[in-house]
Amino acid sequence: MNESPTPKEANLATPRQILSIEKTDRPEVHDRISQIAGANPDSTPWTMNMPEAISAAESGEFRFYASVWGRAVWVVVATDAGGTKYLKAETDGLQPNNLLTIPARP
Repeated sequence: MNESPTPKEANLATPRQILSIEKTDRPEVHDRISQIAGANPDSTPWTMNMPEAISAAESGEFRFYASVWGRAVWVVVATDAGGTKYLKAETDGLQPNNLLTIPARP
């Protein structure tokens, strides 16, 4: 899947598809994923840890999306009850369950 989801509003951020993730064994919602990864337009790989990805999303540098059950969905920054930020699919509830279905990094 190479097409990003249709934006709900104009957004100048560069879309970046998350193709794989690095999971942790931690139970806390904000610690379930430690890194995200994908490919640039020239097919070179990129990876970001969570603080980098959250910063890039909040600054408008990148707008992340992922293929979840065959459908492109936007990935958003969420905040847990303790105030810690993390990434989750727009379609997720509190837990980043849909993002956790993305393949693990090789």
